[in-house]
Amino acid sequence: MYSALPYALSQKYGPVFSLRLGSRLLVVVSSSTVAEECFTKNDVVLANRPKLIMGKYFGFNYTTVSASSYGDHWRNLRRIGAIEIFSSSRLNTFASIRKDEVRRLLVKLSRDSRRGFARVELKSMLSDLTLNNILRMVAGKRYYGDEEKGEDEAREFRGLIAKAVSYAGTGNLADFLPVLNWFGGYEKKVKKLWKKMNGMMQKLIDEKRCKMLENNNNTTSMIDHLLNLQQSDPHYYTDEIIKGLILVLIFAGTDTSAVTLEWAMSNLLNHPQVLNKAKAEIDREIGDENLIDESDVPKLKYLQSIILETLRLHPAAPLLLPHMPSSDYTIGGYDVPRGAFVLVNAWSIHRDPKSWDDPTSFKPERFENGEKLGGNDHLGSYKLIPFGSGRRACPGAGLAQRVVGLTLGAMIQCFEWERIDSKEIDMVEGTGGTMPKARPLKALCKARPIVNKALYNN
Repeated sequence: MYSALPYALSQKYGPVFSLRLGSRLLVVVSSSTVAEECFTKNDVVLANRPKLIMGKYFGFNYTTVSASSYGDHWRNLRRIGAIEIFSSSRLNTFASIRKDEVRRLLVKLSRDSRRGFARVELKSMLSDLTLNNILRMVAGKRYYGDEEKGEDEAREFRGLIAKAVSYAGTGNLADFLPVLNWFGGYEKKVKKLWKKMNGMMQKLIDEKRCKMLENNNNTTSMIDHLLNLQQSDPHYYTDEIIKGLILVLIFAGTDTSAVTLEWAMSNLLNHPQVLNKAKAEIDREIGDENLIDESDVPKLKYLQSIILETLRLHPAAPLLLPHMPSSDYTIGGYDVPRGAFVLVNAWSIHRDPKSWDDPTSFKPERFENGEKLGGNDHLGSYKLIPFGSGRRACPGAGLAQRVVGLTLGAMIQCFEWERIDSKEIDMVEGTGGTMPKARPLKALCKARPIVNKALYNN
């Protein structure tokens, strides 16, 4: 489902409307006030997920943290994620990985741009960065695209993830009209894709298990921790549970961050005055001798405003993930039956003229008054919820903000950026669960003096 279509329907029918799709009732929420109602007093009722075809396979029969029903199993998975994956201490442990991957990106961008402007296609580079970052956290090694690993396997791995993301979401008609599987074969395609991805995930686990048995495992990757838990409780921490945790992290932490970075750079190229202001802030706060570090990002207020404005206009999950009420309930004055699909249209909420002045324009300055992400930490209102809210909010929001903040800051600090021609960057949205750009971003970049100082003189 396109994010703009529910917006158009909400303008006609109001902030809460319903659609009958086959045997399913779909309820769409497009108001920050009603969204707050969903994520506060109705949070437990809406904590279930509908059983979609993607969840049957990529959710290992609805047992992953993103696909499972609300209950003891989900709470245990959420606890594992909070401690073993997304805690501040665990994220700090992997800070050197994020720094190294950003440095590799800067070197790649500078290869042809140290003597003048060079043309670059950013989508693939940003996708490589986020995928490498996640798989180094997960398995302790760079993904298959590293020079000695072979490009064929690298392309296959990236292709599987891209195809899975395109299959995801709530817009697959076979989820609403099962008879369509007889004609379109959607479920067969998902199953075939899952078998390939499952094999790759199993290979990562088997490699780690062999190293543990050989006492030759010196890394502290997430798989290592999960295999240690498997030894103490093998009946619960099965390979399927471990693979499910890995897949959720890969899907939630790769394409989403890459898409956000691509939208951010597209907006900066269309608004050079914003880009220059961000560059001036970094030069003032960091200087021209040292590369930006993760610890520097919190003091770069304007950079953070740019990221928030990007998340407002281009949320990586424009309709969030679907909710399914466990009992009949009332929302916004409307009765919603148990088992309905409930979608919170963050895209519409983020562009609501009742909440935002000039809502379709890119204006990072709107966040200089202290407006924050809303919902889950209750520091801000529910008019900005790119990571969702409540019990089923994205647990990886902290990781995403670290990756996006460091990467975007480094790209601004190290390069001059220009559009390829006088035309503005095309901001048309593509299709897919993470709302990519319809046309990959291509731009001109030229290395600034700090590149030679920080990357080549050490």
